[in-house]
Amino acid sequence: MTLAGLSTQGDSDTSEEIGNGRYREIKLAAKPYDKTRTLRRIFWTAGTNTRLVFRLWRLMRASESILFTGSPPLFLHWIAPANLILRKKLIYRITDFHPECAIAERGRSSRSLDLVYRATLFWRRRVHMFEILGHDQGERLAEIGIPRERMRFKPDPSPVEIRADTVPLERPPEATGKVLLLYSGNWGVAHDHMTFVEAYRRHHSQGKANVLLWLNAVGSNAQQVADMLTDLGLPFVRGKPVSLDRLASLLVTPDAHLITLSDSFVGYVLPSKVYGCVQSGKPVIFIGSKRSDVDRICRESANGRYRQVEVGNVAAAFQALEYLGKLAIEQDECLAC
Repeated sequence: MTLAGLSTQGDSDTSEEIGNGRYREIKLAAKPYDKTRTLRRIFWTAGTNTRLVFRLWRLMRASESILFTGSPPLFLHWIAPANLILRKKLIYRITDFHPECAIAERGRSSRSLDLVYRATLFWRRRVHMFEILGHDQGERLAEIGIPRERMRFKPDPSPVEIRADTVPLERPPEATGKVLLLYSGNWGVAHDHMTFVEAYRRHHSQGKANVLLWLNAVGSNAQQVADMLTDLGLPFVRGKPVSLDRLASLLVTPDAHLITLSDSFVGYVLPSKVYGCVQSGKPVIFIGSKRSDVDRICRESANGRYRQVEVGNVAAAFQALEYLGKLAIEQDECLAC
């Protein structure tokens, strides 16, 4: 088996014997790009996808099947035409949907995006098998005419193992006496933020005011949330994403987790952190649709300490924050007893 991908650390090609087989790992050097610069993003995508196909051509010719993902974006538009010559079994482990995410981000399509979308549908129908991360992705594929027998459910596990003896990180000093609510990872355009900010404002002006947001995230909305909370004079802790070897410890540090997802992105993206959040054993607040697999995963795994809130329902989000505050008060009373 050969695994090929991109790396900001430069080119590499390594292999090792495993049992009766051989595992080979190929990394192609790729510089990061600014996602806000559309033209540069297009040139980066085209150049990178072309390099991948040419670099891996001989290996793909010798293979029985080719499994690819949604990264780099639109790689489908390179590998599916190439497979007209290669004639291999194509397996698409579909992660983020492109160009649907771009359309959802804009709030509408355009002539160029519509052309890309039509071409995407054409090539998707020539994929032999789809690996889907969530059932909501299966619904999206079914909507465009992909037969369900060409889908297999294969979710991403948590990237880290959380055990009973996982040691938490040191809590921020500002969290003393507070319910620490962690938003970790990426808070970008796919993740609603307005519902939470208004509910958080109400919690601190009209409610228990004992929940403290730990904004340990990157992304356009992460900065926007930080700016909004600062302008409103609301308390929060600004952190940075941790390395993978510290992720398990981070996830067991707060008192609760926050996950958000805009309705227009349901089925197009699945926040991968959800598995780690529920495995931490902490309460979870999800601001997003019940149609998302985030809701299904949390309901199945969160042991009843889970609150789902529809996007825009500020009153319900406020009550969810009050619920967290009440849990902390009840725990303190039990300790006092």
